[in-house]
Amino acid sequence: MIIVGVGAGPGMLTQEAMEVIGEARLICGSKRAIDLVADHIPPGCTVRIIENYRNLRELPMEAVVLSTGDPMLSGLGYLEGRVIPGISSLQVACARLKISLLKVVPVTVHGRALDPEAVAFELSRGKCVFLITDEGTDLPGLCSILESRGIRRAVTILADLGYPEERIIVGSTAAPPAALGLSCVLIGDS
Repeated sequence: MIIVGVGAGPGMLTQEAMEVIGEARLICGSKRAIDLVADHIPPGCTVRIIENYRNLRELPMEAVVLSTGDPMLSGLGYLEGRVIPGISSLQVACARLKISLLKVVPVTVHGRALDPEAVAFELSRGKCVFLITDEGTDLPGLCSILESRGIRRAVTILADLGYPEERIIVGSTAAPPAALGLSCVLIGDS
């Protein structure tokens, strides 16, 4: 199996990913991932929208599995097989905000419990924290905890990165902005 990162948004597909997709006979991915690579899918290729992510390990070895962003950043890189990296939301966010990747610690809370202690620890070390969130993420609650500990930082929402409707909304731990659409959150001062 080949796991291909399709990038955070349109136009972020690498040359290597285009070549692998162009030779594929079976492609599986989310609707969003398939839409991002549609122009590169060869005629006659079978395309399947992933309905159940728990069954991915049962796919045949010749399958090309699409992962939005980069498979190794909260993606499908845990699957057996070769991994083709993609342009991640972390890379795009750092480029948009002109923050060195070396200053940022990624934390995914997408489908996971938020650990305020881990976020506070990284911020206290002078790092920025990049959160991959979902609708269950309590950003106001996290910011309230940080404020109560005297950790006051900028909070930036990066929504729909790479898409025409991309938005960057800046607030603070005292007044965090609301997450919108496909969002990432960067907490920290550049």
